[in-house]
Amino acid sequence: MSKKKGDAPESEEVKTAEAETSENKDENVSEEKPQVPTSEELLAAEKDKYMRLYAEYENYRKRSSKEREALYSQVKSDTVIGFLPVYDNLERALKTGCSDEAFLKGIEMTMTQLRGVFEKLGIKEIDAVGKKFDANLHNAVMHVEDESLGESEIVEEFQKGFTLGDKVIRFSMVKVAN
Repeated sequence: MSKKKGDAPESEEVKTAEAETSENKDENVSEEKPQVPTSEELLAAEKDKYMRLYAEYENYRKRSSKEREALYSQVKSDTVIGFLPVYDNLERALKTGCSDEAFLKGIEMTMTQLRGVFEKLGIKEIDAVGKKFDANLHNAVMHVEDESLGESEIVEEFQKGFTLGDKVIRFSMVKVAN
C-alpha cells in the first residue's frame, strides 16, 4: 500500500486517543473499587446501632410501665365503683339506727373495715358539707336560697364522693346555697 501524507498523522491520533481512553478506563476502574471500611468505622457503626436499639428499648420500657400503672389504676377504680353501693347502704343503715346494739355494732365494724380497705387502696372521701362548691368534685342536684349562708356553700351531702389520687371516682351529690 502506498502511504499518503495525511494517513500517518491520522493513525497516530487514533493510537493516542485509544491510549487515552484505555488510561481513563484504568483510572475509572481504580476509582470504582469499593473501599474497605476501617475497624474504627465498623466499631462506630455497630456502636450507633447499639445505642439506637438501647434507646428504643428504654422508650418501650417506660411506655409499658406507664401503661401498666394506668391499667392498674383503672382496674382499682372500677373495683371500688362496684363496692360503692355497699358503702352507701352501710352508711344509710348507720343513719337509721337500730334497737339491737349487737346488730348496730356489726354494721359499724363492717363500715370501719370497708373504710380501711379504701384507705389502703388510696381512695379518699371528698369533703363537702361547709365547703365551697367545686364543679370538679361536686355534683349539685339542689339549690337553696339562704342569706345566712355564704355564696356557693354546700349545705347538705346526699351521696359521698371519692377520689383515687387526682382522679374523681364518684362526684359528691350535694345541695348548694345561694
